[in-house]
Amino acid sequence: MTTTPIVALQRPKDISLDEIESELQSIWHMQDSGVAAPTATRATTFTMVVYEPEEVQQVLAALGHYAGFIDGNHGPQTREGLRQAQIAYDLRVTGRVDPPTLARIRQEYTQLSNEQKRYKNLDQRGFNLSESISAHNPCRIISLCPTFGEDTGVTAQVSVYCPVQKKSTSNLVCCEYITLRGTKAALERVSDLIASLTLPELPKFVWWKATPSPEQLLFRNLAKSSNCIIVDSSYFSDAEAELQKMQELIEQDTYIADLNWHRLAPWQELAASAFDPPERRESLLDVDRISIDYEQGNAAQALLYLGWFASRLGWQPVSYVEEGGIYNIKKIYFKGPNDLDVEAELAGIPVADSGEVIGDLTGLRIQSTNPNANCCTILCSETTGCMRMEAGGGAQACQVEQVTALSDQRADFMLGQQLQRWGEDVLYEESLAMVAQIMQLL
Repeated sequence: MTTTPIVALQRPKDISLDEIESELQSIWHMQDSGVAAPTATRATTFTMVVYEPEEVQQVLAALGHYAGFIDGNHGPQTREGLRQAQIAYDLRVTGRVDPPTLARIRQEYTQLSNEQKRYKNLDQRGFNLSESISAHNPCRIISLCPTFGEDTGVTAQVSVYCPVQKKSTSNLVCCEYITLRGTKAALERVSDLIASLTLPELPKFVWWKATPSPEQLLFRNLAKSSNCIIVDSSYFSDAEAELQKMQELIEQDTYIADLNWHRLAPWQELAASAFDPPERRESLLDVDRISIDYEQGNAAQALLYLGWFASRLGWQPVSYVEEGGIYNIKKIYFKGPNDLDVEAELAGIPVADSGEVIGDLTGLRIQSTNPNANCCTILCSETTGCMRMEAGGGAQACQVEQVTALSDQRADFMLGQQLQRWGEDVLYEESLAMVAQIMQLL
């Protein structure tokens, strides 16, 4: 993968909290007065507050299973650390952050001494942003980096980086980086300062790289002052509960953008196109069975897809049954138009080598108990296939399609796309409202 060359107007510099704005002004003053220096454009598009907790790397480091940087990138070193921990604690070895692994390493961390918990690894959070964003958007990034251990207040660093433009121009598009580190309690104490650092005349985004925490003062204050809260439900440890929190926030007039929702676009588009032909369109009203398979570990995509499908067809949830088993089967029963009885099945499929996104859809089957209905449709992931769907019998009578995932599903890449279309997403909100109704049946 190629990267864009970077010009550093100011490398990370430690300063006191009350020197942040004056230090940035000094950087730009020196740039403006430089002889033959390229023109540098400072923050003119948006302010983004990025909450980067990165608990896993910090806990693994304290436990002696990870020696790399604290940077939020779960690459080979982090995956190897997770494998070491899973072997040490007799867990299923996946190299991924699953709920049992997270619960166990948290438990082991609480038993460490204060010296073992001491912050030792070099922290590189807060000084980078995907080039798909930073190369075109002069902005201000305020990174909040919670640390573990003793509460010694909040430290600050500022820096300015400018990706070199690929076009023939001498102008630099620059992003200002303000990085604040401290324990969660310390960061809460400076929540008013954080709000004051956002530029009032520009749109304000919050990228909350964790599960939503409406009970947390810092989260509430950021939600109040931002135009949009950006999350990624593939990070959620308890998708069922946390998607309900998202719905509550929307009901309080908070704009929410879920990057995981946009990963569903190819599945939604292919399902819709399968019923475009007139001879199939009428039979859509006969659909009374839908099965959705997803990679075990996070049900967010499956729930959001079901919410989208059910809300489009006017289904109303009436009961929810957890059958469990190797696929952790969940069944949701609905009433459709004309008193139609509808059954939906969600199945978590164990996979040997899961992808970067936890909980990706692997396959789905849409059908009807009416033998005369021409609606059976099977969608299969291009990478994993869906043998379970086709093994159900009668596959020859179904329209089978392969789904090609988005070319890049990484959160930072999708964030760049989201910033171009931020605002209220009615389709997402209606789908999430349906998920919340389903969860209320538990």
